[in-house]
Amino acid sequence: MKLTHQDIRKKYVSFLKERGHAEVTPIALVPQNDPTTLFTGSGMQQFVPNLLGEPHPMGTRLVNVQPCLRAQDIDEVGNNRHDSFFEMMGNWSLGDYFKKDQLEWFFTFLTQELKIDPNRLWVTAFAGDEKHNLPKDDDSIAIWQGLFSSVSIEAKVGERIRMYDATKNWWSRGGVPANMPPGEPGGPDSEVFYEFTQVEHDPAFGPECHQNCDCGRFLEIGNDVFMQYIKTESGFDPLPAQNVDFGGGLERMIMAVENNPDMFETHLFRPIIDKVVEITSVKYEGENKPAMRIIADHLKASVFLIKNGVMPSNKEQGYVLRRLLRRLTVKMRGLMSSQMPRADDIAQVSNVILNMYNGIYFDAEKDGEDTKRVIADEIAKFTRSLERGMREIEKLKAVDGKIAFDLYQTYGFPLEVTEEILKDQGKNVDREQFYAEFQKHKDLSRSSSAGKFKGGLADHSDQVLKYHTATHLLHQALFDIYGDDIRQEGSNITGDRLRFDFFSTKAISRQEDIPKIEKIMNEKIKEHLPMRFKLMPKNEAEKVGARSFFREKYPDQVKVYYIGGEDDRPETAYSKEFCGGPHVSNTDQIGEITIKKFEKIGSNLYRIYAR
Repeated sequence: MKLTHQDIRKKYVSFLKERGHAEVTPIALVPQNDPTTLFTGSGMQQFVPNLLGEPHPMGTRLVNVQPCLRAQDIDEVGNNRHDSFFEMMGNWSLGDYFKKDQLEWFFTFLTQELKIDPNRLWVTAFAGDEKHNLPKDDDSIAIWQGLFSSVSIEAKVGERIRMYDATKNWWSRGGVPANMPPGEPGGPDSEVFYEFTQVEHDPAFGPECHQNCDCGRFLEIGNDVFMQYIKTESGFDPLPAQNVDFGGGLERMIMAVENNPDMFETHLFRPIIDKVVEITSVKYEGENKPAMRIIADHLKASVFLIKNGVMPSNKEQGYVLRRLLRRLTVKMRGLMSSQMPRADDIAQVSNVILNMYNGIYFDAEKDGEDTKRVIADEIAKFTRSLERGMREIEKLKAVDGKIAFDLYQTYGFPLEVTEEILKDQGKNVDREQFYAEFQKHKDLSRSSSAGKFKGGLADHSDQVLKYHTATHLLHQALFDIYGDDIRQEGSNITGDRLRFDFFSTKAISRQEDIPKIEKIMNEKIKEHLPMRFKLMPKNEAEKVGARSFFREKYPDQVKVYYIGGEDDRPETAYSKEFCGGPHVSNTDQIGEITIKKFEKIGSNLYRIYAR
């Protein structure tokens, strides 16, 4: 019987639960209070503090399936294996089991639960680093040889087990060992690859095919990271508590299960492609494939972003959503002989996505209307200018960066959309000049550059911690004034300022209410209130009045940060919220707060900037 994505997801979680793991609720696709990344890009993102030593309320063995989006991968979409939205299956050991259990369990899951032919599995291990006195990962090599031997496969080093240096098989936040600062943990990793024997090696990628070859014959389906060392002033020492961080892409796992080297022909994408084929009346073959893959991927990512509260805009997450929707619209137009796709056409495709994940991430009926409305509105705005813009582009013999920027300002063409259009005409854009124009106008430079999309770990600078703590005071001050009518909609914190979005059915007065909010915050800062946290069951946290962000799903055990009150008694505190931290230890460390800007951003939606 063919395994569905629902089956694989359930099998994975059940398999790890049977081995003592607690299932942790995934975090939102748009992370809160993390100014360094637009989206959740990995399963381990929420566990960084725990991998660095902070206890997790649910124990030392954890598992989840995390929806992820990597905006930097958008430009890669179009081939047979890259997608921008994906699900990462992950499990973690926090000072508990290590290499032997992890590798054995993963091998067992692949070969026995998913029934993958072990002859198709190839692995990698760390080759060592003599300069930093880091040995090759003999432990993982020996474990893999034993596992393959158990299924009568000889695993020779250099063949079935391939050794790579730190650029391929080492993990730390700082990268390779040479770039790690003292105090930073890291360690070797071991990747598992699936071989598509039906794919011939392309010599354009080198004379020899191997696990990390990019010709398409080998596909990485899982990575076991072993946090084994800590860097010191004199070198590397073993960590007293060694951790495991495993991540495996669900979409790629399905490719292996179905033995299909084209991700977009698996059951997670083929129904979307089929609907595009039906609407455009062209086949999924030849030159049409890249465009159809882009449409399927971008619309899936867009549907998930909209579900997570993102609206098309010219900044940050909203800009990514706008870019996705406009790029797929251009691709649809290309497939339809330059006819503009109707909003209903794209809505039909989005219905396929909603139904595919119905009951997992969506209520297809409830979420469908909102999703289709947002998509229809954005496409309507774009289509009004697309034809005019296309006519302008066709008149031009060359398009430099300034003209590309003018096209953005006049017709709403993101750079990537202009490049897509010009690519078909054999024209290029001067990207450097384009970004120089962005800098001049101080508009999209921060949200359109690759640096913002790289993702990463939370900024824990002193100023960010102060502003993060201040958002708790701001949140509570709003409740003090308006009561339970308030609902947090999101926040963004940098070293320069805090931004807080909220919903209120009561009108907010800039002249009367903003000074009140500012006064309450500064009074609490001057009261020298301590900031503490307590781990407690979620239902207990709700009973003591801890506030939560309504879009987040929380585990049974939560961390509650509270300001003021008595030790170990959150119910007596001034402010109490579900939060992962970190914060300052006392409000007097924040310093005086001034609300610099207040604006209405939608129906009953407001935004405050403070510093």
